[in-house]
Amino acid sequence: MDVVFTDMNSPFFVKPRQTPERTAFAARLDEKNSTPLWNVLGDLVLPQPRPFCAPAIWHYDEMRPLLMEAGALISAQEAERRVLVLENPGLKGASQITQSLYAGLQLIMPGEVAEGHRHAASALRLVIEGEGAYTTVCGKRTAMSPGDFIITPSWTYHAHGNPGSSPVVWMDGLDIPIVNTFDASFAEHETHGLQPATPETGDAPMLTYPYARSRDTIDRLYRSGPVHPHDGIKLPLVDPVTGANPMPTIGSFLQFFPAGFTTACRRSTDSTIYCVIEGHGRSRVGRVDLVWRPHDIFVVPSWTNLSHSAQEDAVLFGFSDRPVQEALRLWRQEQIDV
Repeated sequence: MDVVFTDMNSPFFVKPRQTPERTAFAARLDEKNSTPLWNVLGDLVLPQPRPFCAPAIWHYDEMRPLLMEAGALISAQEAERRVLVLENPGLKGASQITQSLYAGLQLIMPGEVAEGHRHAASALRLVIEGEGAYTTVCGKRTAMSPGDFIITPSWTYHAHGNPGSSPVVWMDGLDIPIVNTFDASFAEHETHGLQPATPETGDAPMLTYPYARSRDTIDRLYRSGPVHPHDGIKLPLVDPVTGANPMPTIGSFLQFFPAGFTTACRRSTDSTIYCVIEGHGRSRVGRVDLVWRPHDIFVVPSWTNLSHSAQEDAVLFGFSDRPVQEALRLWRQEQIDV
């Protein structure tokens, strides 16, 4: 079907005509650190989202050589974290992949250790390449394998190491822009050489979601029911005890699309970052076609029409700020049936 796009640059509130008297009045207000609302209302209260975030894709076969170059250029110890930030072209200079989230590709070489620290921002890791590395969260060590999803809750000590024989790469996703919006960022190095352990309790969050287990669940869902026209087979990655998102600011999920399947069009207010775990395909994002293959990362901006097409069986990992929007009763989606 043809999708009609509303002109998001058209103001809902029209700015009144300027006169010399009104201009002079605004100048006098400016001297008092004030401004007339009628001059700015159209830029404050929008009829629908007007994202600066743009559709974008990072092809892993282009980023990997740069990662390996970084591995020779700077050590993990000197860099603190050897990461290539994925900067949205609509948000240049902001170190953001969307208006509310940060993402990057992190490399740890054989024999390296990225020392422990903690920060207010919550983090997720999606392992892309390599075996043998580990991450520790509050003293609890977890092995990293491709496709595994690992979380680091806010203000928990964490470190990484690679005692293996090959480089290991993962995607980082953090809520840094959200934390910084509130001017609530704190960070500390772990200075004692050993992370303090967090006592195991019944309320301790699940930190690791092995891909092999999640993939089995997807297969069972696919065998047991129809494929959703908009979502394919969608598996939210939630705490199995509480059923809640593992992090209050970031929601994550896996989506499976069988070969030849094309989703119906939809849009939602949460800008979403995708990483391809399996398969080849393309996504229509607004008026842009993004062709993807394993390990590629791409972005769908807020309130932008989206449909996925799988050339072969495909699994995508996605994450967004949907939990925050839902908590604030801001999240909205629209499904466009063919």
